Amino acid sequence: MKITILFDLDGTLINSTEAILESFDEAYKVMGQIPPNKNDILKLIGVPLDLMFREFGVNENLIQNFINAYKFHYRKISKQKTYLLDNALESIKIAHSFASLGIVTTKTGLYSKELLENMKILQYFDVLIGYEDVQNPKPHEEPILKAIDYLKADKKNTWMIGDTMLDIDSANNAKIKSIAVKNGYGAEEELKKCAKIIKNNSLEAVNFIKNLTEIS
Repeated sequence: MKITILFDLDGTLINSTEAILESFDEAYKVMGQIPPNKNDILKLIGVPLDLMFREFGVNENLIQNFINAYKFHYRKISKQKTYLLDNALESIKIAHSFASLGIVTTKTGLYSKELLENMKILQYFDVLIGYEDVQNPKPHEEPILKAIDYLKADKKNTWMIGDTMLDIDSANNAKIKSIAVKNGYGAEEELKKCAKIIKNNSLEAVNFIKNLTEIS
């Protein structure tokens, strides 16, 4: 049985909160505006940048300028201010021992690959689908279906592991199985609305899938 596991990044495998918040502050500073409340930013992590800035009331004509300022700063600091979450490396190694692995993220794919390479884990993943690789990011099913197509995976044996409703809704829309994790940015009460299975972290999620595989 060929198992495939797709992971989200922020809040699922990595913590780049400091880099994200600092880059938002810098973007607003460059644009001469006051940044939104940090808690409001945290609630939207995982949402594409253009939608985040739009949600914060940025003028439509200025959104790309904000994104450019954000990305310019983020790329300078992200490697130093991003780290693997507890148990993430173990979960990746265990998952790699019995499944094909992919990343499906709303982050820019180029930057994501640089981060994973810097953390010496890029080699575990056979595909990485980033924001620029699709027309419709999560919660649309397109990113997951594109990863499945690239891997020639069996949808019936493909899982998505993520920390927000965007991840789980995307999996549901793609009609694959999913596990939500509580150690990220999604509130548990929100995850319960869309997820059938919720675990504390990616390691618990991977071990759950592994145990199912061994039973079957």
